[in-house]
Amino acid sequence: MKIKNLKEYTNVGSLYVSKELLKFVNDEVLKGTKIKPKNFWSGFEKSLHILKPKNEKLIDIRESIQKKINDWHIQNKDNEFNLVEYKKFLYSIKYLKKGGKNFKIQTENVDEEISKTPGPQLVVPISNARYALNAANARWGSLYDALYGTDAIGSEKLDNRYNPVRGGKVINYCRDFLDEIFPLKNASWKKLSELKILKHKLILKIGKKTISLKDKKQFKGYRQDKKGLKGVLLINNGLHVELIINPYAFHANNDPIGLSDLVIESAVSTIIDHEDSVAAVDASDKVLGYRNWLGLMKGNLQVKFEKLGKKYKRVLNSDRNYISQTGKKFKLHGRALLLNRNVGHLMKNPSILLSDKSEVPEGIMDAFIISAACLHDFIKKGNSRKNSIYIVKPKMHGPDEVAFADEIFTHVENVLKMKKNTIKIGIMDEERRTSANLKECIRNVKRRVVFINTGFLDRTGDEIHTSMESGPVIKKGDIKNSDWIKAYENNNVVVGLECGFSGKAQIGKGMWAAPDRMADMLNEKIGHPSSGANCAWTPSPTAATLHATHYHKVNVFKVHKKLSNKRKFDLDNLLKLPIIRAPNWSIDEIKTELENNCQGILGYVVRWIDSGVGCSKVPDINNIGLMEDRATLRISSQHIANWLHHNICTPNQVLETLKKMAKIVDDQNKNDPEYKNMSDNFDNSIAFKTACDLVFKGKDQPSGYTEPLLHLNRSIKKN
Repeated sequence: MKIKNLKEYTNVGSLYVSKELLKFVNDEVLKGTKIKPKNFWSGFEKSLHILKPKNEKLIDIRESIQKKINDWHIQNKDNEFNLVEYKKFLYSIKYLKKGGKNFKIQTENVDEEISKTPGPQLVVPISNARYALNAANARWGSLYDALYGTDAIGSEKLDNRYNPVRGGKVINYCRDFLDEIFPLKNASWKKLSELKILKHKLILKIGKKTISLKDKKQFKGYRQDKKGLKGVLLINNGLHVELIINPYAFHANNDPIGLSDLVIESAVSTIIDHEDSVAAVDASDKVLGYRNWLGLMKGNLQVKFEKLGKKYKRVLNSDRNYISQTGKKFKLHGRALLLNRNVGHLMKNPSILLSDKSEVPEGIMDAFIISAACLHDFIKKGNSRKNSIYIVKPKMHGPDEVAFADEIFTHVENVLKMKKNTIKIGIMDEERRTSANLKECIRNVKRRVVFINTGFLDRTGDEIHTSMESGPVIKKGDIKNSDWIKAYENNNVVVGLECGFSGKAQIGKGMWAAPDRMADMLNEKIGHPSSGANCAWTPSPTAATLHATHYHKVNVFKVHKKLSNKRKFDLDNLLKLPIIRAPNWSIDEIKTELENNCQGILGYVVRWIDSGVGCSKVPDINNIGLMEDRATLRISSQHIANWLHHNICTPNQVLETLKKMAKIVDDQNKNDPEYKNMSDNFDNSIAFKTACDLVFKGKDQPSGYTEPLLHLNRSIKKN
């Protein structure tokens, strides 16, 4: 981006720092810490001069490798695909690296939410303070509310009146859950007539007969006040469930034990996202996100808002107080453990300029400022009790780029006077070169890694772009059943277990993208813990509460023991190309695929460009709300770019489809008073132009990423 006005910057050493960012860092981030602004900026400047050239070299290597792969496919386009020769070629260009000796990760000082407690994980944009607070507070959720308010127990229409029939379904579901997860000896929770605490012991009765839990260790403690018992705390597979006792609640009036709710431990950890789900293109955008993160680390973030005519104030939840079986008081954490997803190695940002007026690598800036904000948490211990910082690093291509992230974090630790490996890294396994070399990626950060996670959408976008010249890619819906996807999901768990992740780090799985389809999620997403994943992404606090029930049903650490040494890393299937040599799709099949892709692209891009919304529930072509972020945009735009390149469709056909879908997207947003139609004037709609560029220029975008075009056009829109 061309910087026109240096008056918005202050000269700091050889750097030009946005006045807004400089004031925020000096007056808010560093205030109250032992790090002086002068030392922070001089250390950052020195580090930047070392790291920036290395960053640029890694990006050049990406482009060089991609060109070699393109050339190989072009040279071999008339030959039948030969996997053996393909692998030899990939090793020769150092796309694939030979593995070293077996090893185990050596990460220390990891909070139990990551190492010991399998459970759901939320991902939330940092730019929205209310969402961030909701996600941080989603550590505990009402199972009654999650069931009653979703299609999990039926799809009846809901209104403001209580539906006793539906309420009965909720109560029965929860009693069945208790019978399955916390079974009683020769009895059912449905038959209990009395529940009380006597001398710190749990007393359960059916009539005059005393009943007990099959496993008495599942009773953890209780809550009470002067008026009596308020809650009974149970534990299973490391997750807590609190039975809320309130006989005065209207739906518990006739309940013999006064059970009014099950509040269950839900989002054990949450990723606060500065990357895929935000639209941050300048200093004001970055400061907004950084300030929200700082508020989370200081524990003072709050939001005031109005809903249905009522005013609310949201703050971070306090810890929860209980009494143990021995009468001792103890606390449980009231909030999710927060990780922070920084930007990857590609993007730059105009918040800081170097002496040659070039923009700062955004990921390096993120690492320094995010980590500095965590100094406040080291005092408060409201997030990490181990004085650790958790940074999820996305869009890294192979072991060398992971090693570079390690080098960035070492520089940050030195400048901020932290112990080595204070900053822990989460590796997003979402690029093909990382998937194929995952073990070597982990090796390069074996003393700070706490997380690996599959991401189907970004991973598919990179799969298409990497193999762009190999042929037309199969239909998007068919990709989910392709050989490489199965190998990818399996390899993630295999490598994690081989490297000693069980009981030390998270093996994660991707997002359930349909927040309104909770019945389907309950049926399908249990596959994640069953596969050996000790965390998986959910789109909302409600979804996290429902998904938490899966981790009660599946003991993930027992799954790890069963899987260990039984599966092997499958490179051959991972490298199978999702292409079709001679497609025989009908005109209608091609039309349907284009319309689905174009509608999804436009529905997301118009919010990104016009409103600066990086992640939201966007209706698809069938008006089903799907969580969309840049990963979904990447796969859709790359898919059409591939079909254009291989003449499956024509440019005019795609343009006309985009125009047709723009009218549908406009209609889907007709109730938004601030929405501006794209179809009123296609030539002057920056959002529509951006969507077109993502498709028609998609083949030439670095790794198929959407960020360069999105950032460019959002900046034009803002200015």
